[in-house]
Amino acid sequence: MKDHQLRALVQVAECSSIRAAARSMHLSQSALTKALRELEEDVGAELLTRSYKGVEFTPAGTVLLSHARLALSILEKATEEIRRLRGGAGSHVVIAVTPMAGALALPRVLREYEQLRPDAEVHLTEGLLTQVLPDLIEGRLDFAIAVADPDDLPYEIVFEPLGPAEAVLAGRTGHALANATTWAELKDAKWVMNLSPGSLGRSLLAWLSEQGLEPPKHMVRCSSTMLMLELMQRTDCIGIGPARLFEDKLVGHGIQCIHVRPLPPPMPVTTAQPGPSASAISTLLCAALYLRSSATGTPPASRIGKALPFMRRFICASASTCTSTPRLRAATMALAIRLLVKA
Repeated sequence: MKDHQLRALVQVAECSSIRAAARSMHLSQSALTKALRELEEDVGAELLTRSYKGVEFTPAGTVLLSHARLALSILEKATEEIRRLRGGAGSHVVIAVTPMAGALALPRVLREYEQLRPDAEVHLTEGLLTQVLPDLIEGRLDFAIAVADPDDLPYEIVFEPLGPAEAVLAGRTGHALANATTWAELKDAKWVMNLSPGSLGRSLLAWLSEQGLEPPKHMVRCSSTMLMLELMQRTDCIGIGPARLFEDKLVGHGIQCIHVRPLPPPMPVTTAQPGPSASAISTLLCAALYLRSSATGTPPASRIGKALPFMRRFICASASTCTSTPRLRAATMALAIRLLVKA
Protein backbone atom coordinates (compact mmCIF):
# COMPACT_ATOMS: atom_id res chain seq x y z
CA MET A 1 0.00 0.00 0.00
CA LYS A 2 1.71 3.18 -1.21
CA ASP A 3 1.18 6.87 -0.72
CA HIS A 4 0.21 7.60 -4.34
CA GLN A 5 -2.37 4.81 -4.28
CA LEU A 6 -4.08 6.25 -1.21
CA ARG A 7 -4.04 9.72 -2.74
CA ALA A 8 -5.65 8.33 -5.87
CA LEU A 9 -8.41 6.72 -3.83
CA VAL A 10 -9.11 9.91 -1.91
CA GLN A 11 -9.08 12.04 -5.05
CA VAL A 12 -11.61 9.77 -6.75
CA ALA A 13 -13.88 10.23 -3.74
CA GLU A 14 -13.45 14.00 -3.89
CA CYS A 15 -14.11 14.20 -7.64
CA SER A 16 -16.68 11.38 -7.88
CA SER A 17 -15.03 10.42 -11.16
CA ILE A 18 -11.85 8.63 -12.21
CA ARG A 19 -11.43 10.93 -15.20
CA ALA A 20 -11.81 14.09 -13.10
CA ALA A 21 -9.51 12.68 -10.41
CA ALA A 22 -6.81 11.88 -12.98
CA ARG A 23 -7.09 15.39 -14.40
CA SER A 24 -6.79 17.01 -10.96
CA MET A 25 -3.71 14.88 -10.16
CA HIS A 26 -2.14 15.60 -13.57
CA LEU A 27 -2.11 11.88 -14.40
CA SER A 28 -3.40 9.86 -17.30
CA GLN A 29 -6.60 7.98 -16.64
CA SER A 30 -4.79 4.69 -17.24
CA ALA A 31 -2.09 5.54 -14.67
CA LEU A 32 -4.67 6.36 -12.01
CA THR A 33 -6.67 3.22 -12.81
CA LYS A 34 -3.50 1.15 -12.47
CA ALA A 35 -2.81 2.64 -9.03
CA LEU A 36 -6.34 1.77 -7.90
CA ARG A 37 -6.03 -1.80 -9.21
CA GLU A 38 -2.73 -2.26 -7.38
CA LEU A 39 -4.37 -0.96 -4.20
CA GLU A 40 -7.20 -3.46 -4.58
CA GLU A 41 -4.64 -6.24 -4.99
CA ASP A 42 -2.82 -5.09 -1.85
CA VAL A 43 -5.96 -5.18 0.32
CA GLY A 44 -7.49 -8.17 -1.42
CA ALA A 45 -10.88 -6.58 -1.99
CA GLU A 46 -12.78 -4.61 -4.61
CA LEU A 47 -12.88 -0.94 -3.64
CA LEU A 48 -14.82 0.72 -6.47
CA THR A 49 -17.61 -0.13 -8.85
CA ARG A 50 -18.61 1.73 -11.99
CA SER A 51 -22.18 2.26 -13.10
CA TYR A 52 -24.23 4.70 -15.14
CA LYS A 53 -24.31 6.85 -12.00
CA GLY A 54 -20.52 7.08 -11.91
CA VAL A 55 -18.03 5.63 -9.45
CA GLU A 56 -19.37 4.11 -6.24
CA PHE A 57 -17.40 2.81 -3.26
CA THR A 58 -17.90 -0.72 -2.00
CA PRO A 59 -18.17 -1.29 1.78
CA ALA A 60 -14.47 -2.20 1.79
CA GLY A 61 -13.67 0.92 -0.20
CA THR A 62 -15.61 3.13 2.21
CA VAL A 63 -13.69 1.73 5.18
CA LEU A 64 -10.32 2.15 3.47
CA LEU A 65 -11.22 5.69 2.32
CA SER A 66 -11.77 6.84 5.90
CA HIS A 67 -8.44 5.40 7.03
CA ALA A 68 -6.66 6.72 3.92
CA ARG A 69 -7.76 10.28 4.66
CA LEU A 70 -6.52 10.02 8.22
CA ALA A 71 -3.22 8.45 7.15
CA LEU A 72 -2.58 11.17 4.56
CA SER A 73 -3.46 13.84 7.10
CA ILE A 74 -0.95 12.39 9.59
CA LEU A 75 1.75 12.26 6.90
CA GLU A 76 1.10 15.88 5.98
CA LYS A 77 1.36 16.92 9.63
CA ALA A 78 4.63 14.98 9.98
CA THR A 79 6.04 16.76 6.93
CA GLU A 80 4.88 20.05 8.36
CA GLU A 81 6.57 19.43 11.72
CA ILE A 82 9.83 18.41 10.07
CA ARG A 83 9.76 21.51 7.90
CA ARG A 84 9.22 23.65 10.98
CA LEU A 85 12.13 21.95 12.78
CA ARG A 86 14.35 22.79 9.82
CA GLY A 87 13.29 26.43 9.86
CA GLY A 88 10.65 26.23 7.16
CA ALA A 89 7.32 27.96 6.91
CA GLY A 90 4.91 27.87 9.83
CA SER A 91 2.31 25.20 10.47
CA HIS A 92 -1.44 25.43 10.11
CA VAL A 93 -4.11 24.37 12.57
CA VAL A 94 -7.70 23.48 11.65
CA ILE A 95 -10.22 23.94 14.47
CA ALA A 96 -13.97 23.57 14.85
CA VAL A 97 -15.74 25.46 17.64
CA THR A 98 -19.29 25.86 18.85
CA PRO A 99 -20.85 29.36 18.85
CA MET A 100 -20.24 29.72 22.61
CA ALA A 101 -16.53 28.92 22.31
CA GLY A 102 -16.27 31.07 19.19
CA ALA A 103 -17.83 34.12 20.81
CA LEU A 104 -16.42 33.89 24.33
CA ALA A 105 -13.11 32.05 24.12
CA LEU A 106 -11.74 32.28 20.59
CA PRO A 107 -10.67 35.95 20.48
CA ARG A 108 -8.54 35.61 23.62
CA VAL A 109 -7.21 32.22 22.54
CA LEU A 110 -6.12 33.54 19.14
CA ARG A 111 -4.34 36.53 20.68
CA GLU A 112 -2.31 34.22 22.91
CA TYR A 113 -1.71 31.75 20.10
CA GLU A 114 -0.40 34.48 17.78
CA GLN A 115 2.24 35.32 20.39
CA LEU A 116 3.27 31.68 20.67
CA ARG A 117 3.13 30.85 16.95
CA PRO A 118 3.17 34.12 14.97
CA ASP A 119 3.77 32.35 11.65
CA ALA A 120 1.02 29.74 12.04
CA GLU A 121 -2.00 29.67 9.75
CA VAL A 122 -5.33 29.07 11.50
CA HIS A 123 -8.41 27.63 9.79
CA LEU A 124 -11.71 27.93 11.69
CA THR A 125 -15.09 26.32 11.21
CA GLU A 126 -18.26 26.40 13.28
CA GLY A 127 -20.44 23.43 14.03
CA LEU A 128 -21.83 20.97 16.51
CA LEU A 129 -19.62 18.03 17.38
CA THR A 130 -21.85 15.54 15.59
CA GLN A 131 -21.45 17.59 12.42
CA VAL A 132 -17.65 17.68 12.58
CA LEU A 133 -17.00 14.11 13.77
CA PRO A 134 -16.30 12.78 10.24
CA ASP A 135 -13.66 15.50 9.75
CA LEU A 136 -12.10 14.62 13.12
CA ILE A 137 -11.98 10.90 12.41
CA GLU A 138 -10.52 11.40 8.93
CA GLY A 139 -7.92 13.92 10.10
CA ARG A 140 -9.27 17.01 8.33
CA LEU A 141 -9.61 18.72 11.73
CA ASP A 142 -6.88 19.00 14.35
CA PHE A 143 -9.44 19.27 17.13
CA ALA A 144 -12.83 20.62 18.08
CA ILE A 145 -14.24 22.39 21.11
CA ALA A 146 -17.87 21.48 21.52
CA VAL A 147 -20.68 20.69 23.91
CA ALA A 148 -20.84 16.89 23.96
CA ASP A 149 -21.04 13.89 26.23
CA PRO A 150 -17.70 12.02 26.03
CA ASP A 151 -19.63 8.74 26.31
CA ASP A 152 -21.13 9.51 22.90
CA LEU A 153 -17.75 9.97 21.20
CA PRO A 154 -16.40 7.15 19.00
CA TYR A 155 -13.31 5.26 20.12
CA GLU A 156 -11.14 7.00 17.51
CA ILE A 157 -11.58 10.33 19.30
CA VAL A 158 -9.40 11.49 22.19
CA PHE A 159 -11.27 13.90 24.45
CA GLU A 160 -10.55 16.19 27.40
CA PRO A 161 -13.53 17.48 29.44
CA LEU A 162 -13.25 21.22 30.12
CA GLY A 163 -16.30 22.04 32.20
CA PRO A 164 -20.10 22.24 32.21
CA ALA A 165 -22.23 24.40 29.92
CA GLU A 166 -25.45 25.47 31.63
CA ALA A 167 -28.37 26.04 29.30
CA VAL A 168 -31.08 28.65 29.84
CA LEU A 169 -34.17 29.85 28.05
CA ALA A 170 -34.17 33.36 26.62
CA GLY A 171 -36.17 35.81 24.54
CA ARG A 172 -36.05 39.43 23.44
CA THR A 173 -35.76 42.14 26.06
CA GLY A 174 -39.23 43.03 27.29
CA HIS A 175 -40.77 39.75 26.11
CA ALA A 176 -44.27 39.07 27.49
CA LEU A 177 -42.95 35.81 29.00
CA ALA A 178 -39.83 37.36 30.49
CA ASN A 179 -41.05 36.76 34.05
CA ALA A 180 -42.26 33.20 33.48
CA THR A 181 -40.99 30.67 36.02
CA THR A 182 -42.87 27.47 35.09
CA TRP A 183 -43.20 25.39 31.94
CA ALA A 184 -46.98 25.74 32.07
CA GLU A 185 -46.61 29.45 31.35
CA LEU A 186 -44.75 28.62 28.12
CA LYS A 187 -47.38 26.25 26.68
CA ASP A 188 -48.35 28.68 23.89
CA ALA A 189 -44.90 30.20 23.35
CA LYS A 190 -43.28 30.43 19.92
CA TRP A 191 -39.86 28.77 19.77
CA VAL A 192 -36.81 28.82 17.54
CA MET A 193 -34.41 25.91 18.03
CA ASN A 194 -31.59 24.01 16.42
CA LEU A 195 -32.62 20.35 16.36
CA SER A 196 -29.45 18.95 14.80
CA PRO A 197 -28.10 15.77 16.45
CA GLY A 198 -26.23 16.72 19.61
CA SER A 199 -27.80 20.17 19.84
CA LEU A 200 -29.24 21.75 22.98
CA GLY A 201 -32.62 21.93 21.24
CA ARG A 202 -32.75 18.20 20.66
CA SER A 203 -31.56 17.54 24.21
CA LEU A 204 -34.33 19.81 25.51
CA LEU A 205 -37.02 17.89 23.61
CA ALA A 206 -35.70 14.57 24.96
CA TRP A 207 -35.63 15.98 28.49
CA LEU A 208 -39.19 17.35 28.22
CA SER A 209 -40.38 13.90 27.13
CA GLU A 210 -38.62 12.27 30.09
CA GLN A 211 -40.25 14.76 32.47
CA GLY A 212 -43.69 14.21 31.01
CA LEU A 213 -43.88 17.84 29.84
CA GLU A 214 -45.46 18.94 26.58
CA PRO A 215 -43.07 19.80 23.72
CA PRO A 216 -43.33 23.22 22.05
CA LYS A 217 -46.42 23.57 19.84
CA HIS A 218 -45.11 26.39 17.65
CA MET A 219 -41.50 26.03 16.56
CA VAL A 220 -39.15 27.32 13.89
CA ARG A 221 -36.28 24.95 13.19
CA CYS A 222 -33.04 26.81 12.59
CA SER A 223 -29.52 25.37 12.20
CA SER A 224 -27.81 28.78 12.15
CA THR A 225 -26.89 30.34 15.49
CA MET A 226 -26.83 33.84 13.98
CA LEU A 227 -30.32 33.49 12.50
CA MET A 228 -31.63 32.02 15.75
CA LEU A 229 -30.29 34.99 17.71
CA GLU A 230 -31.78 37.41 15.18
CA LEU A 231 -35.21 35.82 15.50
CA MET A 232 -34.97 35.88 19.28
CA GLN A 233 -34.00 39.56 19.24
CA ARG A 234 -36.56 40.74 16.67
CA THR A 235 -39.59 38.47 17.18
CA ASP A 236 -41.47 36.79 20.03
CA CYS A 237 -39.63 33.50 19.50
CA ILE A 238 -37.83 32.14 22.54
CA GLY A 239 -34.96 29.67 22.46
CA ILE A 240 -32.48 27.68 24.49
CA GLY A 241 -28.72 28.16 24.58
CA PRO A 242 -25.65 28.43 26.81
CA ALA A 243 -26.19 30.93 29.62
CA ARG A 244 -22.80 32.56 29.04
CA LEU A 245 -23.63 33.17 25.38
CA PHE A 246 -26.87 35.00 26.15
CA GLU A 247 -25.22 36.93 29.00
CA ASP A 248 -22.44 38.23 26.76
CA LYS A 249 -22.91 41.98 26.17
CA LEU A 250 -22.29 41.75 22.42
CA VAL A 251 -23.81 38.39 21.44
CA GLY A 252 -26.71 38.66 23.85
CA HIS A 253 -27.58 42.29 23.13
CA GLY A 254 -31.36 42.66 23.14
CA ILE A 255 -31.87 39.24 24.75
CA GLN A 256 -32.80 38.42 28.33
CA CYS A 257 -32.87 35.09 30.14
CA ILE A 258 -36.18 33.53 31.15
CA HIS A 259 -35.70 31.81 34.50
CA VAL A 260 -38.00 28.81 34.12
CA ARG A 261 -37.36 25.86 36.43
CA PRO A 262 -36.52 23.03 36.30
CA LEU A 263 -34.08 22.91 33.39
CA PRO A 264 -32.11 20.09 31.75
CA PRO A 265 -28.80 19.27 33.46
CA PRO A 266 -25.66 21.04 32.13
CA MET A 267 -23.89 19.45 29.17
CA PRO A 268 -20.08 19.06 29.27
CA VAL A 269 -17.79 21.23 27.14
CA THR A 270 -15.21 18.91 25.60
CA THR A 271 -12.18 19.09 23.37
CA ALA A 272 -12.06 16.28 20.86
CA GLN A 273 -9.26 15.28 18.50
CA PRO A 274 -8.26 12.25 16.45
CA GLY A 275 -5.01 12.04 18.44
CA PRO A 276 -2.59 14.47 20.14
CA SER A 277 -0.87 16.68 17.61
CA ALA A 278 2.11 18.81 18.52
CA SER A 279 1.06 21.44 15.97
CA ALA A 280 -2.30 21.90 17.72
CA ILE A 281 -1.33 21.49 21.38
CA SER A 282 -0.69 25.17 22.05
CA THR A 283 -4.10 26.18 20.75
CA LEU A 284 -5.71 23.42 22.75
CA LEU A 285 -4.02 24.58 25.95
CA CYS A 286 -5.07 28.17 25.41
CA ALA A 287 -8.67 27.10 24.83
CA ALA A 288 -8.59 24.82 27.86
CA LEU A 289 -7.21 27.62 30.02
CA TYR A 290 -9.90 30.09 29.07
CA LEU A 291 -12.82 27.69 29.16
CA ARG A 292 -11.75 26.19 32.50
CA SER A 293 -11.51 29.63 34.08
CA SER A 294 -14.86 30.67 32.60
CA ALA A 295 -16.58 27.51 33.82
CA THR A 296 -15.41 28.00 37.40
CA GLY A 297 -16.38 31.65 37.53
CA THR A 298 -12.86 32.74 38.50
CA PRO A 299 -11.75 36.02 36.87
CA PRO A 300 -9.91 34.83 33.73
CA ALA A 301 -7.28 37.57 33.89
CA SER A 302 -5.93 36.48 37.28
CA ARG A 303 -5.89 32.81 36.30
CA ILE A 304 -4.22 33.56 33.00
CA GLY A 305 -1.55 35.65 34.71
CA LYS A 306 -0.72 32.82 37.10
CA ALA A 307 -0.92 30.04 34.53
CA LEU A 308 0.92 31.51 31.52
CA PRO A 309 4.43 30.60 32.76
CA PHE A 310 3.33 26.97 33.10
CA MET A 311 1.54 27.07 29.78
CA ARG A 312 4.48 28.48 27.83
CA ARG A 313 6.91 26.06 29.48
CA PHE A 314 4.89 23.01 28.48
CA ILE A 315 3.97 24.34 25.06
CA CYS A 316 7.69 24.75 24.34
CA ALA A 317 8.30 21.24 25.62
CA SER A 318 5.58 19.87 23.37
CA ALA A 319 6.85 21.75 20.33
CA SER A 320 10.43 20.61 20.92
CA THR A 321 9.37 16.96 21.02
CA CYS A 322 7.49 16.90 17.73
CA THR A 323 9.02 13.56 16.83
CA SER A 324 8.30 11.97 20.22
CA THR A 325 5.59 9.39 20.68
CA PRO A 326 1.91 10.46 20.71
CA ARG A 327 1.63 9.02 24.23
CA LEU A 328 4.41 11.30 25.48
CA ARG A 329 2.84 14.32 23.83
CA ALA A 330 -0.53 13.43 25.32
CA ALA A 331 1.01 13.09 28.78
CA THR A 332 2.67 16.49 28.40
CA MET A 333 -0.62 18.04 27.34
CA ALA A 334 -2.54 16.48 30.23
CA LEU A 335 0.05 17.64 32.77
CA ALA A 336 -0.03 21.18 31.41
CA ILE A 337 -3.83 21.29 31.64
CA ARG A 338 -3.75 20.08 35.26
CA LEU A 339 -1.25 22.83 36.13
CA LEU A 340 -3.47 25.40 34.44
CA VAL A 341 -6.48 24.32 36.46
CA LYS A 342 -4.56 24.60 39.72
CA ALA A 343 -3.09 28.00 38.86
